[in-house]
Amino acid sequence: MLDAEHFRFAKQAGATHIVAHIVGHFQKPGAKALTTGGSALQGFGISDPLDGTWNYEWFRDLKAAINAEGLELEAIENFEPVHWYDVLLDGPKRDAQMAHLKQIIRDMGRAGIPIMGYNFSLAGVWGRDIGPVARGKALSVGYHNPVQPPIPNGMVWNMVYDPEKFDPNGQNGVVAPVSQTQIWDRFERFLTEMLPVAEEAGVKLALHPDDPPLPTLRDTARLVYRWDLYQRVLDLAPSTHNTMEFCVGTLSEMSDEFGGRAGFKDIYHMVDHYSGTGRIGYVHFRNVKGNVPYYDEMFVDDGDVDMIELMRILHKNNFDGVLIPDHTPAMSCSAPWHAGKAYALGFMRAVMKML
Repeated sequence: MLDAEHFRFAKQAGATHIVAHIVGHFQKPGAKALTTGGSALQGFGISDPLDGTWNYEWFRDLKAAINAEGLELEAIENFEPVHWYDVLLDGPKRDAQMAHLKQIIRDMGRAGIPIMGYNFSLAGVWGRDIGPVARGKALSVGYHNPVQPPIPNGMVWNMVYDPEKFDPNGQNGVVAPVSQTQIWDRFERFLTEMLPVAEEAGVKLALHPDDPPLPTLRDTARLVYRWDLYQRVLDLAPSTHNTMEFCVGTLSEMSDEFGGRAGFKDIYHMVDHYSGTGRIGYVHFRNVKGNVPYYDEMFVDDGDVDMIELMRILHKNNFDGVLIPDHTPAMSCSAPWHAGKAYALGFMRAVMKML
């Protein structure tokens, strides 16, 4: 979708900025053969280290193509798992992979891309299913407490980085359990090393909360599965380049069963607190019904959160960053994805005009 036709669609629907998700954008021939049909791969295919992206020239050309259609490139969202699996696993290639990630940030800064969104997670977004759960039986995604198998070797972040190691049933071994202490230690080391590079390059690092927001997923601990854990992230480094990829959908999924509120009255109180910090990189403006371990993603005006009130809070606190519709239900027409996105963008534009 990173082409002129889709950029024009975004512009026509009222978008002003693009957040580009290029993970798995190019795949080797036959890559999809590893998709199991279940939740193991989620249809992402193989993460490829030699896909010709992730360098200054590619960033430069992508930004130029977006600018040519009257839009700005605000952020790149998510590293390729093959670029940093041993950063997440604390494996032998960690230092070499960190050096590569730093070069990516330098290249982004050189190209004038201001934000890198990322999710520091071994399991990634895993376990969701698709069904006619949104208004009018629109197809959308949800999480319904599936059985959690361990992560097979050769996979991290729900993508295959080593097809030789990977067996979907774990016959070639599985990733060892990871504790809260271990995941936070690995994250702090990553952040401590990356932030000076990001500051020098003029690129903000924006951390996504864990979706689904469970304390552990597939035997691996999660970082931000409660509202207050974002504060722990911010406190690790007070730099204005250490920011939040503020996903309203994920945050509203957080459950009191797992300490989700953690000192906050409700989601509006939480949004008010964090949007006043100046540490939000950009916002995923998505609505859901329910909380983990059972939730479904809804149309933007039909979930548990009053999104007009939420945007009013952002406006009150002078938030001037980008909001994206993130996921949207697929509508029953010849262009399900486009219709869902246009509906969400129209709602968002209307609320902004009203405010």
